[in-house]
Amino acid sequence: MAARNTARKRAFQILFEGDQRQTDVLTVLADWIRHSRTDTRQPPVSEYTMQLVEGYAEHAVRIDELIAQYAVGWTLDRMPVVDRNILRIGAYELIWVDETPDAVVLDEMVQLAKEFSTDESPSFVNGLLGRLKDLKPSLRRE
Repeated sequence: MAARNTARKRAFQILFEGDQRQTDVLTVLADWIRHSRTDTRQPPVSEYTMQLVEGYAEHAVRIDELIAQYAVGWTLDRMPVVDRNILRIGAYELIWVDETPDAVVLDEMVQLAKEFSTDESPSFVNGLLGRLKDLKPSLRRE
C-alpha cells in the first residue's frame, strides 16, 4: 500500500499547488504529468494520483460545501491551506471511493496533516473527516 500512500501525498501536493497558484487542479495535474514524461528526475504520476485529483475536480463544489458546513469555527478561506487540501482529498476518497476502507482514509489524511501541517491539524482533520464518515450515506448528492 506504499504506492497508495505516495499517490495520496502527490494528489495533496497537486491540490496544494493549484490552491497556491490559484490555478485549476487539472492544469496542475497536466503539468506534473508533462514534467514526469520530459524530465527523468521527476517521478511518474500514478493512476491513483490522477484518480484522486480528477475525482476531487469533478466534485469540488460539493466537497468544499461539505468542508465549510462541518468545519466548526472555520471558514474555508480562513482554514490553513495545507489542512484545506488534505480535507479535500480525504473527503473525495472517503465519500466517493468505495474500495478504500474509511479507517484507511482517515489514518492517511491524519498522517499527511502530521507531516505537513501544525500540531493541532491532525485532530482537526480527524474530527472533520470522522464527521463526514458518519454522515457518508447522505452526502453523495450531486
